[in-house]
Amino acid sequence: MQYFVTGATGFIGKRLVKKLLARKGSVVYFLMREASRDKLPDLLEYWGTTKARAIPVFGDLRSPKLGVSKEDTKKLAKTIDHFFHLAAIYDMTADAEEQMEVNVEGTRHTVDFANAIAAGCLHHVSSIAAAGMFEGIFREDMFDEAEGLDHPYFATKHESEKIVRKDTKGAFRVYRPGMVVGDSKTGEMDKIDGPYYFFKLIQRIRQLLPPWMPTIGIEGGRINIVPVDFVVNAMDHIAHLPKLDGQCFHLTDPEPMRVGEVLNVFCRAAHAPTMSIRINAALLGFIPKSVKKGIMSLTPVRRVRDALMKDLGLPSDLMGFINYPTRFDSRETQKALKGTGIACPQLETYAAPIWDYWERHLDPDLFIDHTLRGTVAGKVVLITGGSSGIGLAAAHKIAEAGAITIICGRDEDKLAEAKKEINDRGFECITYQADVADMADCDRFVQVLLDNHGKVDVLVNNAGRSIRRAIESSYDRFHDFERTMQLNYFGCLRLTMGLLPTMIAQKRGHIINISSIGVLTNAPRFSAYVASKAALEAWTRCASSELSDVGIKFTTINMPLVRTPMIAPTKIYQNVPTLAPEEAADMIAEAIVYKPVRIATRVGVFGQVLHALMPRVAQIVLNTTFRMFPDSDAAKGGDKKAPQMSSEQIAMQQLLRGVHF
Repeated sequence: MQYFVTGATGFIGKRLVKKLLARKGSVVYFLMREASRDKLPDLLEYWGTTKARAIPVFGDLRSPKLGVSKEDTKKLAKTIDHFFHLAAIYDMTADAEEQMEVNVEGTRHTVDFANAIAAGCLHHVSSIAAAGMFEGIFREDMFDEAEGLDHPYFATKHESEKIVRKDTKGAFRVYRPGMVVGDSKTGEMDKIDGPYYFFKLIQRIRQLLPPWMPTIGIEGGRINIVPVDFVVNAMDHIAHLPKLDGQCFHLTDPEPMRVGEVLNVFCRAAHAPTMSIRINAALLGFIPKSVKKGIMSLTPVRRVRDALMKDLGLPSDLMGFINYPTRFDSRETQKALKGTGIACPQLETYAAPIWDYWERHLDPDLFIDHTLRGTVAGKVVLITGGSSGIGLAAAHKIAEAGAITIICGRDEDKLAEAKKEINDRGFECITYQADVADMADCDRFVQVLLDNHGKVDVLVNNAGRSIRRAIESSYDRFHDFERTMQLNYFGCLRLTMGLLPTMIAQKRGHIINISSIGVLTNAPRFSAYVASKAALEAWTRCASSELSDVGIKFTTINMPLVRTPMIAPTKIYQNVPTLAPEEAADMIAEAIVYKPVRIATRVGVFGQVLHALMPRVAQIVLNTTFRMFPDSDAAKGGDKKAPQMSSEQIAMQQLLRGVHF
């Protein structure tokens, strides 16, 4: 038996050729572009055969009669028993012009070539998309009844099948697979398509919520999913049965699930929360199309939708197919497969390997460089307050990652020591003396930076001052509030606004503000410090709203208590859990790589939620901690050793780890 196959290097084609070669004495000729000649050894190895049985025929789908030479055409004339045409674009997001060229014109060229060599039977792999958006049950003997062919993918699939039916001179058979996913045993797949588009959404939900938490989702229409091994096995078997020429076969799932059920199956495979309540998307059908179109034409609505779809990797027009209306009758296929054991397995039985393969091999995040080096190498990163503590620890990481690392501080000796420390590890660091609390010095420093480096790609506003003192002990110390605000708010703001024009001109820049967990928890005794950081956060929220469309990113880190020189005067902190500066630097590295809007600990987020939902309860809890932990000796003017902590104090600080007391 001799075969000719187009699309033999594709996902389905490779497996079909392997299946055909398993037949005794079979020889497979396959179309191959000259530019892909170097792929031949890998193909032969995959098929487990030699050039004697798997023979490349060089040509191009886009050329008349496939661009096959006259010599090869003559050689193949009247020798091919079965001609399989699989080469096509199976992608709803592909460019319309390309789909027309490959799916329609490519099929026309294939039919012309099959006619020219008088092939025995042309087996055309179409798609259920050839039915368009038909309302109801689409039978295997239906074709002209297709409707809703506005989408180029549907239109080209229908048109290509029409060419086969109309122009083929010999026998032909048509196969319409459902939405093809990976192998039911290994999960192997070559691209993201169909249900795979929702996998990133499932993954995000899993990251945010525990698997036992119920969620709300959509129901939608029925989606017909089939694994690639079923499609190949069914096609191979049906192609070799007698007296079936001129027929069409739906290689589909006889019992397709609704979109919501499909998503829940994959949620379970991913150990993500399932959608306990599913709203039927058809309910939105009562809204007139003109109204929906009008709403989507509003710029804010459109931008929010586009941002969400882009973030989740979903095609912009995907939601239009949620209520897919077509069911596919497959009685002829089932009759042909009866007694063979070839049947479409239930999705629940192979969802796990499908998910696992996607997460290990196809997840788009796998192809993004999430290393710090990949993000900052060669870029200018400025860290204020970088001569000690969090700033210095971050400078070590960023310098090691290959960034042009700049740190600033007030003390030249500390800067020199920090530079030596980084240099001793074999990395480079640039230091500048600057007082961020001095507005004139901020302006001078900005000009120096722009003169010497031309830009700053990442600004880490780390320099800060903290004061732990009860309000009742601060009546005569208003300057504490002024100097804290001067550095933590005005200084950061002056520096940021000085560097923003260059960032905006370049349409890129990232500003990371080191805030405090106290802003989320409203920690007592830190009114001056928390107020200054809250002011910076409020400005950041406004700025990010204004500049989100010009490439400027803002990240706020609500840092928990860190073991730095800033907290040294408070001796009680020697006995409470604190982050090491290196751990805090890891949070900064995470901010640089992923650019989230906010990074906060769970305790911090819980504190914010508690204040929002039960403010009275939050006040009672924090008032208890206020009375439990006294003012430091430094605040009282003394400098004694760390006091012995009571069992109640130990329990409270363990419960609220990282919160300022």
